[in-house]
Amino acid sequence: MPNPKKVKFVEELNDKFSRAKAIYFTDYKGMDVETVNNLRSEFFKNEIDYKVAKKTLTRRAAKQAGYDNIDELIDGQMAIAFTYDDPVIPAKLITKFIEDNELESLKITGCIFEEEYFGKDKVDQIKDLPTREELLSKFVATLNAPMAKLVRTLNASMVNFVNTLKSLKDKKEE
Repeated sequence: MPNPKKVKFVEELNDKFSRAKAIYFTDYKGMDVETVNNLRSEFFKNEIDYKVAKKTLTRRAAKQAGYDNIDELIDGQMAIAFTYDDPVIPAKLITKFIEDNELESLKITGCIFEEEYFGKDKVDQIKDLPTREELLSKFVATLNAPMAKLVRTLNASMVNFVNTLKSLKDKKEE
């Protein structure tokens, strides 16, 4: 008979797998508790779930969620980052955390990004993608540019018109 705690844990993982836009698998072997807690707090600030999970339970939950072959993504002592909003942010956070803390013990072993499987080599490309916020900013700037140019053009015409009227007034006064 299955252990009720494990069954509940698999159900929770299954829910996370089902809802996540991106799932990053990390090997954290050799990290001390303080460093792991710092990483967790970074994830918490960005609304990302970070779970330490056994491989067998992870495989079971992933299979229930429709991800059949995650064996190539899980390696070593495994923790999983689930994001439900912007799929790029965890890759950027983990990479920055590794660089800032000069860690050799934390590694991204792979990810599931928008329901596609990617190995650790592709994560480097994903981390270079712009975030949702960056894309929205660029989009707004692109929309704003023609409108700003139109306002400047109309404003210049008005300034020219006012200057013409002022020069006419000055000529009449002479």
